[in-house]
Amino acid sequence: MVNLTIDGLAIRAPKGTTIMEAAAQNNIAIPKLCFLKEINEIAACRVCVVELEGKERLITACNNVVEEGMVIYTNSPKVRRDRRNTVQLILSQHDCKCATCFRNGNCALQNIASDLNIHELPFEERLERQPWDQNFPLIRDSAKCIKCMRCVQICDKVQSLNIWDLEGTGSRSTINVTGHRTIGEADCSLCGQCITHCPVGALHERDDTEQVWQAIADPKKVVVAQVAPAVRAAWGEQLGLSRDEATVGKIMDSLKRMGVDYVFDTTFSADLTIMEEGTEFLGRFTRGETKEKPMFTSCCPGWIRFIKSQYPHLVPQLSTAKSPQQMFGAVMKSYFAQAIGRSPEDIYTLSIMPCVAKKGERNMELFDGEYAGHDVDAVLTTRELVRMMRSAHIRPDTLVDRPCDALMQAGSGAGVIFGATGGVMEAALRTACYVVMGENPPADAFKQVRSQGQGTGVTTAEFHLGDAVVRTAVVSGLGNTRKLLEQIEKGEVSYDFVEVMACPGGCVGGGGQPIHDGEELAFERGKNLYALDSSAALRFSHENPDVQRLYAEYLGEPMSHRAHQLLHTDHNAWTMPRRQR
Repeated sequence: MVNLTIDGLAIRAPKGTTIMEAAAQNNIAIPKLCFLKEINEIAACRVCVVELEGKERLITACNNVVEEGMVIYTNSPKVRRDRRNTVQLILSQHDCKCATCFRNGNCALQNIASDLNIHELPFEERLERQPWDQNFPLIRDSAKCIKCMRCVQICDKVQSLNIWDLEGTGSRSTINVTGHRTIGEADCSLCGQCITHCPVGALHERDDTEQVWQAIADPKKVVVAQVAPAVRAAWGEQLGLSRDEATVGKIMDSLKRMGVDYVFDTTFSADLTIMEEGTEFLGRFTRGETKEKPMFTSCCPGWIRFIKSQYPHLVPQLSTAKSPQQMFGAVMKSYFAQAIGRSPEDIYTLSIMPCVAKKGERNMELFDGEYAGHDVDAVLTTRELVRMMRSAHIRPDTLVDRPCDALMQAGSGAGVIFGATGGVMEAALRTACYVVMGENPPADAFKQVRSQGQGTGVTTAEFHLGDAVVRTAVVSGLGNTRKLLEQIEKGEVSYDFVEVMACPGGCVGGGGQPIHDGEELAFERGKNLYALDSSAALRFSHENPDVQRLYAEYLGEPMSHRAHQLLHTDHNAWTMPRRQR
């Protein structure tokens, strides 16, 4: 232990603790902009400077460790002057139109400038404006970038894609896409982790809310919305609602108040995905096709973009099943459209998703009989949903629990846990066991595949299905995924079935979720979904009565010709830029 004094308070801290950590452990806050623990500890912003007694120059608190006898001041006149000057310099190169910024009210720079009582800038404003494809799902506003390097580090160290890089030197330094590429030419997975870890509004999703408002106002359109499982675990965070208050029924109520015609829960199509993907896996497994290379799940579009750009030779190992979002869109424009007597062209399908990559997935087309178009017409992130609620002046405390509309109303607990890493695997194994054994296993028989905590990489397990043993692996985060794929390629490990989620922690930690600077909440959100599963009336996808009726009245059976037409895809029908070697 090390003894030191911070702001007059005698403190004992373990050797190796940073000054910032020691201060935080004693309720002394030191502001920061660039710091991300174990990811970005480079003191690029210099906002966290403190005064060390006996030393002329100020030192950074984020990457200097405590030493015996230190006397530190975190808010001395010298510190305040330096900190104000630093933040004013940053603001002089930052577009300060906060009122029109996506991060207004949730911006680390805005908060620090306010805390420092900065209301004018003594320096000449100099903004950098780089061209950007405004149609790409991920938008970068270079005039707001503060060169903190967070996006670079999260993409390099956590997701292993190296999309961003630092260019130039000194005052001309800037962040850009690596290799002098445009973002459309890059092998970006659209995971959106750079967005959720940016402290300002330099990165955000393409906003599609106005497009949705136009569709709602169009009398020729029937707007049909679906809400992903992970959204319910996070949407209330921006509105001050507790987990118990922020129910999915209140999301449905808000959508109805906005003017959406029909509202559904994506847990329905998650159950449908299990019927198709689980059946497909059992077929491949019993035919011996997984002995050398596993079947990979195909629910996550960020993972699909990753494997197509980084390991294209492994694409045949992907399940051909569409994602739950796509399946719901396809069913809406066929089965549902027929049920309400409307043509597919009249149906406007809207998805509320925790994910930026879903906006890219939306571009994929559906060909069904005489209809050719998109499964999904628009995708909104959780953040965009909240912005729409606010623009409609919907008070959260007035929302009530509204049930989903009929025909595709039911959803199981197995569908709910799709939003957490391991959820797809667990749901698939529940139904696969039923198909093999002829009876339901205990609902929690496969909980071994669940993540054990924040930052956990790969979870492996083996299970008996009848006389056979199924070797499974669950991984989230693309850096972890790359390591696992390399092990599989080298023959160091062998699995039959692998679930991959691009975002650490799964969809609950998606790039479209509410942003809490410096906090990782995926694991806590995931626990909320598992609690909903444990209390659900239905816990097996194959017991969903609306899914059963869909097969009986329209699809026939899982993996049928009709099911293939609507619910499966050709992963080679579109291309991704390949990884730069």
